[in-house]
Amino acid sequence: MTELSSQLARVAPRGVTWAGLREVREVTRSAFVRDGRPELSSTRDSCGVLCEVLIDGAFGYAATAARDDAGRRAAMERAAAHARASAPHAVHRFDERARPPARGSYRSPGVARRDVDASVFSWLVALSRRLKAGPAILRTTAGVRAVDVTSRLVSTSGADVTQETFHLSTDLSATAARDGLVQKRSDAGPLGRSHQLGAEALDDPAFEARAARVGEEALALLDADPCPSDVRTLLLAPDQMMLQIHESIGHPLEIDRILGDERNYAGTSFVQLSDVGVLQYGSELLTVTFDPTVAVEHASYAFDDVGGAATRELVIDRGRLVRLLGGVESQARSGAPGVASQRASSWNRAAIDRMANLNVEPGTSTERELIAGVERGVYMEANRSWSIDDRRENFQFGCELGRLIVDGELGPIVRDPNYRGRALEFWRNLSGVGDRETFGVFGTPYCGKGEPNQVIRVGHASPVCRFERVSVFGGAS
Repeated sequence: MTELSSQLARVAPRGVTWAGLREVREVTRSAFVRDGRPELSSTRDSCGVLCEVLIDGAFGYAATAARDDAGRRAAMERAAAHARASAPHAVHRFDERARPPARGSYRSPGVARRDVDASVFSWLVALSRRLKAGPAILRTTAGVRAVDVTSRLVSTSGADVTQETFHLSTDLSATAARDGLVQKRSDAGPLGRSHQLGAEALDDPAFEARAARVGEEALALLDADPCPSDVRTLLLAPDQMMLQIHESIGHPLEIDRILGDERNYAGTSFVQLSDVGVLQYGSELLTVTFDPTVAVEHASYAFDDVGGAATRELVIDRGRLVRLLGGVESQARSGAPGVASQRASSWNRAAIDRMANLNVEPGTSTERELIAGVERGVYMEANRSWSIDDRRENFQFGCELGRLIVDGELGPIVRDPNYRGRALEFWRNLSGVGDRETFGVFGTPYCGKGEPNQVIRVGHASPVCRFERVSVFGGAS
């Protein structure tokens, strides 16, 4: 990457309060196989720089793929023009404290191999054979996406941060059909197994076992009864808790949504600034952390994209809301406690409030204990559909697979399981939290927000969780 510190001194406009360059190179390699035959092989290499300035309390931004002084100086001048134009209309006037003078580095720990070459296709074809568990399987997909990101942030206030992350996502799915009934099963949802791991993780023999299970369960769903429609106890597996955390905790707690910045596109929130320290968000069993320090989780880092130092923070403490999700800008505007979560999806986007790794902390119950206490319930795995209002309050989620629970025993598979609820009522009905043995770490590359749109990586980890008095229903309802 370009030697940014000296370049910044040459291209920064005169008369600015602060100026910074954030250069990012992102290389994405994708390999997908459909029905045992290669379908996609692609490499995308994107590199550029975001130029930022602060003038009269307002930030201005411009991005360029140019690497020379002339191109980046021109982008700096555009950024300065935008800042001057917006300053008279600013809703808040910032100073240099909104861009910390951070210095340091980060690299995804434990990554030995960053290359995913063409030999991966033979591995994907072999997994496709495992997915094809019977003649009723009419489609299989197996894929890998590897993203290698290197970024550097420098500023006139002395910031100098370099971060290297390697992201590995895998996708396994099987679709079965018989007599007009179609059922799809996947390995923790589409690209739900997204982590910071090296390519050596693909050598794990567990992939073969999981592929076989996906195919077998797709077939089993064809013979299953629909999920019942009533009110009962609900257990959610960690791969479905991922979406539950994301939609009904993560997005409502983003400060920019609470302030109304996302009203036009992503919506607002039912949470108010005055709720911090007061609102009983869930039962006393609910403890949630913002933790970008977890080694393998998808959105781990040492600094956010404006230089905020990333630390593990309690967000919900034994059910009570104690902190929101927002970077230094939103904290300055709101006066609310936040986290280092001001992030951008690319070099050509300005950083905004984003959740990163947001996790439900483990409890003390074994999975057997969670099930044993249930007279009539259903256990659900892996999201397949979601619907939630723009305040992130009322939701309806569908899962790929359910299992009935009767008198403390896990029973038969049911198909088309769905559930609905209201966020606070749902989390206050949390009656059991699994221990570390039930804990799963998942992620997604597909969290969308912002105008212009930004699709970014997030991570969510959780144990198995149990909820009381939940409205569940089958696909035929």
